[in-house]
Amino acid sequence: MARSHVQFDPDKALQAILYITQRVSDPPFHRISKLMYLADKAHLAKYGRLIFGDTYVALKHGPVPSEIYDMLKAVRGDGWSAHMEEAKAAFRVEEDKQVVALKEAETNVFSESDLECLADAISRYGRLSFGALTDLSHDAAWLGADENDVIDIEEIIATVHARRAPMMSATAGMQL
Repeated sequence: MARSHVQFDPDKALQAILYITQRVSDPPFHRISKLMYLADKAHLAKYGRLIFGDTYVALKHGPVPSEIYDMLKAVRGDGWSAHMEEAKAAFRVEEDKQVVALKEAETNVFSESDLECLADAISRYGRLSFGALTDLSHDAAWLGADENDVIDIEEIIATVHARRAPMMSATAGMQL
């Protein structure tokens, strides 16, 4: 598969980690990653661009934003990220995967549309269980990629266009 070029925005990514962490009661890596994916998909559908510019990888439990996952692992102490120092100053990781914010999110890095889609993803999906979030993110884009491989942005775009058809209830943990 051809990989489309996206420009990763580390400041938005870091601030989004803080933003999500401060707005959900249980912010492990999985929940943060899935909320970012769902916010990015919604933003892509409505505004034609990704919020973070990250590349998503198809892992066992769904799409994971690659650079953001590297930041999370680096703070945990078992990975490396070019943005490790900024991340370590912004949050810590407890109990292997729980993210704890060390400062307030700086929302001025986001556009109004970025905040709209982040807030909507948190509101709609922030309380879903691990299994429901996993099922929800196991869309056609994830299914079309090999495990541990990059999910092509064109595949994500195709799921966005498919969403314009009648949707099932996300609160019931069904795939959009």
